[in-house]
Amino acid sequence: MDVKLAQRMQFSTTWIDLDKLVRKHPSGSLRFTWGLKEKQKLPVVVSAHFRPKRNKNGHRLVSLEVLFSHKNFPATVLESGSFHASSDESLILKNRSEEVGPYINGRCIYLVGMMGSGKTSVGKILSQVLGYSFCDCDTLVEQELDGTSVAEIFKLYGEGFFRNKETEALRKLSMMHRLVVSTGGGAVIQPINWKYMQKGISIWLDVPLEALAQRIAAVGTNSRPLLHHESGDEYSKVFRRLSILLEERGECYANANARVSLEKIAAKLGYRDVSSITPTAIAIEALEQIENFLEEEEGIAFNGNFA
Repeated sequence: MDVKLAQRMQFSTTWIDLDKLVRKHPSGSLRFTWGLKEKQKLPVVVSAHFRPKRNKNGHRLVSLEVLFSHKNFPATVLESGSFHASSDESLILKNRSEEVGPYINGRCIYLVGMMGSGKTSVGKILSQVLGYSFCDCDTLVEQELDGTSVAEIFKLYGEGFFRNKETEALRKLSMMHRLVVSTGGGAVIQPINWKYMQKGISIWLDVPLEALAQRIAAVGTNSRPLLHHESGDEYSKVFRRLSILLEERGECYANANARVSLEKIAAKLGYRDVSSITPTAIAIEALEQIENFLEEEEGIAFNGNFA
């Protein structure tokens, strides 16, 4: 089908109903070099060239350019925008991983971000599609202390003790390969942790504070030692504390090799807010951002050659 679409097609004099064209392709945009009256029909000579490709979301795009002429006007270009054809997220994810995966070369992928940003759910999807193992850094620390929860570790030994254990876990993980690692929200504040994570590829899951606060407030703060002692209603106290934490950590998160902004994903997919974005869509964007990092920082061109 792509080969047929790519072929240049010639049409003899015909009629174009502009209203029908817009209704048929509502996601396209039309640009003219001169004005047209509404509902006007024009006899034109058309030369159309379709260029199928995929955009950064993995959606199929068809770029259409039409050259037409009319007795009252010189030859003019009627240029469409790109038309989206929906595709299954799982297939997009699979295709993207097959394209990017070989260039990662077995390096670990470290997911960083605020608590509640989805590091675990997205990490498990990435590990599965890449054929990696998944590891939660908090869980490693808990296992080392005989299953003591992070909240209890904070209570019994303090945050400093936990951070040291977290750093030791990252040190051990940095010597391994083919892992997707979900880090704790505060792991980024320790410079030594970046030394370990730089052996792999780090990705910041950047989620708006409002969405984070809603997620955490919905399940409660008992398992969140940095939030549990705040006063007020759940949403307000969570939002207030997250705002302070993000101010402290924002520049640290920006050290990541790649950034996945849920606001940008929502804009690209046409969603009004980020709550409609699936973990699979976030994983797709993560692979896209890894690809961008490899292209920009390491000179890899994804046609099988090096830039």
